[in-house]
Amino acid sequence: MSETTDKQLFDASAGAPELREKDERTKGRRRRKVSYLTINKITSVDYKDYNLLRRFINDRGKMIPSRQTGNTAKQQRMIARAIRRAREMALLPFVVREMTDRGPGPRRERSYQAYAAQNAAANAEQTAAAAATATAESTEE
Repeated sequence: MSETTDKQLFDASAGAPELREKDERTKGRRRRKVSYLTINKITSVDYKDYNLLRRFINDRGKMIPSRQTGNTAKQQRMIARAIRRAREMALLPFVVREMTDRGPGPRRERSYQAYAAQNAAANAEQTAAAAATATAESTEE
């Protein structure tokens, strides 16, 4: 190959096969996400370390998949095992009920006052009906 300067490569970049091949190779690939465990050189995860395990569960209490965290298969199995054990020991929740700023949440329970007022009205109707039937029976005798 003949010696070429940077300017010549820049000018001939459309026709240079070396440059085109490199662009095509890097075009479709994404850089693999690196795991938190790998960065911090953590080799084993214990179920008692719930602050670490919270990194790997979402706001609903579900385990985050390895494609989002960047964990290797071995790390993901280790984390999954630790999360299951922590849930059994009640260190982590199985399900998180309170949702924050995410669409319609679970049904709201009725307040006690509204429930009591509804029952009081129903009881008043029943006692009024019972009193009316009792007075009707006493006047027939």
